[in-house]
Amino acid sequence: MQEPTIQYIAAGLFAVALIHTFAAKQFERLSHRFPRHAGLFHLLGEVEVVFGFWAIVLVLAMALVVGGGPALGYAESRNYTEPLFVFVVMVVAASRPVLRTVMSGVSLVARVLPLPTPMASAWLGLAAVPLLGSLVTEPAAMTIAALMLAPQIFRPQVPEPVKYLALGVLFVNISIGGTLTSYAAPPVLMVASTWQWDSAFMLATFGWKAAIAVLANATVATFVLRRHLNAAPSAADAEAPVPPAVALVHLALLAGIVLFAHHPVAFLGLFLMFLGYTQAYERHQSPLIIKEALLVGFFLAGLVVLGGMQQWWLEPVVSSLQPLALFFGALGLTAITDNAALTYLGSLIANISDESKYMLVAGAVAGGGLTVIANAPNPAGVALLKRGFSDETIGAGGLLLGALGPTAVAAAAFMLL
Repeated sequence: MQEPTIQYIAAGLFAVALIHTFAAKQFERLSHRFPRHAGLFHLLGEVEVVFGFWAIVLVLAMALVVGGGPALGYAESRNYTEPLFVFVVMVVAASRPVLRTVMSGVSLVARVLPLPTPMASAWLGLAAVPLLGSLVTEPAAMTIAALMLAPQIFRPQVPEPVKYLALGVLFVNISIGGTLTSYAAPPVLMVASTWQWDSAFMLATFGWKAAIAVLANATVATFVLRRHLNAAPSAADAEAPVPPAVALVHLALLAGIVLFAHHPVAFLGLFLMFLGYTQAYERHQSPLIIKEALLVGFFLAGLVVLGGMQQWWLEPVVSSLQPLALFFGALGLTAITDNAALTYLGSLIANISDESKYMLVAGAVAGGGLTVIANAPNPAGVALLKRGFSDETIGAGGLLLGALGPTAVAAAAFMLL
């Protein structure tokens, strides 16, 4: 839809949604000050609701300006595969059999490392799990890491600045940790087919640099956290063991969902099988995180609707930059728009040089931890970890400050190595 009026309205609403994202914590505080309207303020303070809410406003505005048919046609023309996949993979990855399997593996490795067990577990959660994202996809890695680290790091007793540093490291490491393959990180996936980047190319060009940055970030964060870590067992540890056969079925379904990540009919079918299996063996399950995953899917779907109308100003900016400027431009623009959308616009540029391709993707993934909207898995992390922060919300300013150092490390790795 190329109507100038609609484009300007969409850009304005996108800006309002960004401001709303940064102000979400203030709405939560207002809910305590004005208990009569606490429900409304609490709703407006949910970061996961922001982009979905303003996307609905955009569609209503379109209906008023150009008619209901074109507005509905635009909404239906968007590709919602990523929001659907993130919803499905969050629910499956957070299931007790999958989570206990991963945590058992982490516990075994932690006991071998020459570190106190709490430090080793935290380091593995911030380093090994994000790198695992290159195999199981970034949203799955974010879900697993968040649930693993929540009882150890993201709890009220830990100082807020320390938690924001850990959150920034987690978000940045997830964003760059998926670049060892060509299918796990959304911004890489957007260009891999067009530019013929396979997993071998990604590992040789981006992956090893990302791995060094991930290990460095995790090491620094664990050192800062060392006095605040506890060895308290998570809720999963107190539950009855999961039979190996049940865990195997869950892992097989998760693998199938990852394999068919770009085919909604297939992964939704597997998800329905998963729901049926969890009902059949309910005694081996914990409550599924359906609500949290739905909110994240709503957030991402709203970003798809709002972001789809920003191409008219984003594409000229991206196409006009020289390689070095493109790196820093992508680093900055990623903070205010999804990094996958940014690299997708780059894939549309005719005759883009190989150096510019590298700089665009490197900047986009390096900046993927700066804000909630910078990388698709970030809303999942927010949904699962916000209860450990004051007012049970994650402030955009705190996240930005916490992510600046890890982002600088990631940028240096891609630029200097």
